[in-house]
Amino acid sequence: MSTNNLVLPLVDLTGYTRPGSPGDKERVIAQVCDACRQYGFLQVKGHGVPLGAQQSLLKSIDKFFKLPEEEKIKLSFLQNPCRRGYEASGMSIRDGDALPDSKEAFYVGREDSVVELPGFYGPNVWPDLPNEDFRDPVWEYYNKTEQLGRTIWEILLQGLGHPPSVLNKFAQRPMVMMKMIRYPPASATLPSQFGVGAHTDFGGITALLQQPDREGLEVWHEEQEAWLPVPSREDVFIINCGDIVQRWSGDVYKSARHRVINKAEAERLSCATFWHGDAGATNPLDPQEPDDATVGQLLVKRFRNQFSLGKV
Repeated sequence: MSTNNLVLPLVDLTGYTRPGSPGDKERVIAQVCDACRQYGFLQVKGHGVPLGAQQSLLKSIDKFFKLPEEEKIKLSFLQNPCRRGYEASGMSIRDGDALPDSKEAFYVGREDSVVELPGFYGPNVWPDLPNEDFRDPVWEYYNKTEQLGRTIWEILLQGLGHPPSVLNKFAQRPMVMMKMIRYPPASATLPSQFGVGAHTDFGGITALLQQPDREGLEVWHEEQEAWLPVPSREDVFIINCGDIVQRWSGDVYKSARHRVINKAEAERLSCATFWHGDAGATNPLDPQEPDDATVGQLLVKRFRNQFSLGKV
């Protein structure tokens, strides 16, 4: 089958969150889990994140990235023990990439008053913008997508034969990070430079909002050995599994490589919410796993000097 004929499954989550007839929940569970087995990615509607909240979030992202560079740099995540704040273009590069990513980003996460396990728990930093222009819409959206990530985790657990209550074993204080992203126009990108180079997501579930009609995301399809373009559709989220989901599921669910290439002569905005679980959680599905590394330890291993578990 040509990749021209391949489209990521589109699943309406309403049958799970608000079932109208017997079998609705089971049907959605099967659809989501089949997509995660085959692709590691899917599209969802009926996700519970109001369209108005999505639109307000994109406006807030745009306002932040239009701030003067010197104002954004003051909020650099490199100066923050919790890795919250601004990432300038060119700060991120993976082994094997010729050039660093062209994107710029801004991170928020759980709002904890005390810094614990640097990189994991602690306070956010916020730009000098009116609350109604940035902090309020960002935080409303964060909470809505936090719930969406929890719902997808419930579904995937049930697809493996476990009850949703297994969440209680690894989600007492889940790390939920949100990354707001701006990709420059194609003309502002160097030859051989990606918006984001090919990678798998580190952790649990990712819920991605793409600016409508601004294409760029591509997913690697192993069987076809080709990159599958993912459309940017209004009120449709992209869900994908990270490395921990693949690991904890015993490779039942895929953590697929993906990348972003903005080919348009316009900037592209997106926002990814990453739902990992507790920093100290180990595999709740296999307590006898020989390598009982915690979520935090796996994250430190992946990102090296960006996080620290200290002596805890």
